[in-house]
Amino acid sequence: MMAILLGIFEEGLIYAIMALGVYITYKILDFPDLSVDGTFPLGAALTAGLIVKGVSPVWALPLSFFAGVLAGCVTGVIHVKCKVRDLFSGIIVMTALYSVNLRIAGMKANLPFLSQDTIFDNEWTRNSLPASVRPYIVVIILAVIALICKFVLDWYLNTRSGYLLRAAGDNDALVTSLAEDKGRVKIIGLAIANGFAALAGGVLAQKQAFFDISIGTGTMVFGLASVILGTQLFHRFGKLKATTAVIAGAILYKACVAFVISMRIVKATDLKLITAAILLLILIVSDSMKRKGAHHA
Repeated sequence: MMAILLGIFEEGLIYAIMALGVYITYKILDFPDLSVDGTFPLGAALTAGLIVKGVSPVWALPLSFFAGVLAGCVTGVIHVKCKVRDLFSGIIVMTALYSVNLRIAGMKANLPFLSQDTIFDNEWTRNSLPASVRPYIVVIILAVIALICKFVLDWYLNTRSGYLLRAAGDNDALVTSLAEDKGRVKIIGLAIANGFAALAGGVLAQKQAFFDISIGTGTMVFGLASVILGTQLFHRFGKLKATTAVIAGAILYKACVAFVISMRIVKATDLKLITAAILLLILIVSDSMKRKGAHHA
């Protein structure tokens, strides 16, 4: 039972980092950014490639983040400067990144680095920690990374740039009235969102100690489900920040998936089917709750 709980928290926290990015695009910008399905494995591919070449696993993560930022900028430029619809912009970048990720991984669909140190498995975690702490070191490190991402995002959203980002999603005319370029604000938001997605991919690659080209399939679905579940379920708690709700939503969503698999209703190989089905259920319930709220109002 403990192993299952640890697995839920570990994977939930990894995808929570990515879900923070989806929160920016989906909830703040109202931008259906499918490039996340490409930037998530981008971070994994870059992290794996750098570690194999001897780069510190710690340095691999910020480099992965900035690679995601660059990819997000490309999505934004295609949408803003080339006047391509938001959905198509994400699809174009996602498709292009498939080939880019393969090149970064040395044209290999699978790149293991089992013998290399990672942020979870290194000399310090093997030799310097008490035996009682070692089983929990992965979830502890993941919690620290997720909380750092959350607090940084909370801080950014309270800056002038962050307020403009929120305004761009709610009322882009307001951004223009403040003599700011709404297109530039959108590009910044997409850059940060995809940076988080790539960072999450890099963290997952280090946890698994390998990169796989299919690692990003369904990432956007998981992110959307986490954001909707978290914000809808915890919106009644007025003092709870949206970013906290998103992290809780990711863990809860992972718990739902694990529960369905543990009940042996479906096989573990049907993970993507389960993910899609749970998202559909969340959307139906969410829509029903909104209608009831509007009716009572």
